[in-house]
Amino acid sequence: MSADFWIEQLQMEKHPEGGYFKQSFKSKEIISPESHPGIRNLYTSIYFLLRSENISHFHQLKSDELWYFHAGSSLTVHIIGQNGTYRQEKLGLAIEKGEKPQVLVEKGSIFGSSVDTEGTFSLVGCMVSPGFDFADFKLFSQAQLIEKFPQHEKVIRRLAYEQLP
Repeated sequence: MSADFWIEQLQMEKHPEGGYFKQSFKSKEIISPESHPGIRNLYTSIYFLLRSENISHFHQLKSDELWYFHAGSSLTVHIIGQNGTYRQEKLGLAIEKGEKPQVLVEKGSIFGSSVDTEGTFSLVGCMVSPGFDFADFKLFSQAQLIEKFPQHEKVIRRLAYEQLP
């Protein structure tokens, strides 16, 4: 099945970070965490699809985000932790190659993703808790991140917007 099949069947739309998404679940339980302005759903979940010729640009959330592999090629989640360390997590089913079917991105981390195999796509699920709200979502420019993390300039130039949209 092609990327277009999934985008059409799941009624996905373009995401500001790159790729396509569709909200799949939202908790009916409402919470008011101290770390977030206002009220939030306990959790939210989306389908997210990324083509190999695109990237998910570096961004940050105030919540933990748990990624689940569904279909297509493996995906690399690029993470700059709050302490400034960079790591890659491979999301996929080839356990023998170091891939994992689930990956956690801790709240406050700066992260983006890329598909590992040219000419393919990756379909994943992302569950956020406390639930996702665009008020908790921040995109970064290359200049903003290079100033803070010059040691990661190469990956920043690849995954951050040159200029914010």
